[in-house]
This record gives sequence, C-alpha cells and structure tokens, in this order.
Amino acid sequence: MSQFWYCLNHHAVEGADGCKAKDRLGPYDSEAEASRALDKVEERNEAWEGSEEDADAAEGDARA
Repeated sequence: MSQFWYCLNHHAVEGADGCKAKDRLGPYDSEAEASRALDKVEERNEAWEGSEEDADAAEGDARA
C-alpha cells in the first residue's frame, strides 16, 4: 500500500521519497487525501477554536 504526504515547501503531494518529515503533512492513504491536507488542517483548527470558545462560554456561565 502506497502512502502520500503533502509537502509544505513545494505545495505538492509526494511519495515516500519526498522532502524531510518536518516539511510534510501525512501520511495519507491516497493522493487525493494528501492534496486536501491544508483543508483538513483548517477544518481541525476551526473545530479546535470552536471548542475553546464553547469552553470559555461554559466557564463564564458557571461564574455567573
């Protein structure tokens, strides 16, 4: 089974013989998944930020 990474330097999908691990996101099971790596990062960041806002709001409600 092949694995793929998204290279942050070249903004391209790479195979196992690509750039250094510190410059890549992955591994992903398909080229299509790897090509969406930055979209996934954005989605996860938005979800994380939303959960922090929810926690802050709940904390504020508890103080009231």
